[in-house]
Amino acid sequence: MTRMEERAGSQGGLTSEHKEALALGREQSRAVKRYLEALEQRRPRRGRRRTAESVQKQLAAIEEKLGGADPLTRLRLLQDRIDLQKEAESFEGDVDITAVEEEFVKVARSYSERKGISYAAWREIGVDAPVLKRAGIPRAGS
Repeated sequence: MTRMEERAGSQGGLTSEHKEALALGREQSRAVKRYLEALEQRRPRRGRRRTAESVQKQLAAIEEKLGGADPLTRLRLLQDRIDLQKEAESFEGDVDITAVEEEFVKVARSYSERKGISYAAWREIGVDAPVLKRAGIPRAGS
């Protein structure tokens, strides 16, 4: 019997309750991951905050310089343009933190209990105390 057949056979014996628990765990993990990624995306970076407008201005400036640039400078400008275009795309994909946070609040306590995640760990990764309070995650036992 192959490994895939062994896995398929072993999963075939799962009860419907176990399958539901696994599905719930996966959904909770997705909600937690989306929230943590949104927090990471919004975390302040060093230096001046860049806006979509400032990135577009820089792209326009690069386009002006490209025509008269020597090959080595043109190479650097082309790479800068690629980097700025990626950054401009990231502004379009900004996450609605409110909706993601609400999903997190719904599952965070159960997820924490199941995975043994403490209040202190949530705080250290950047989750605000009021969010943890709304989620019902107590400070005690941190």
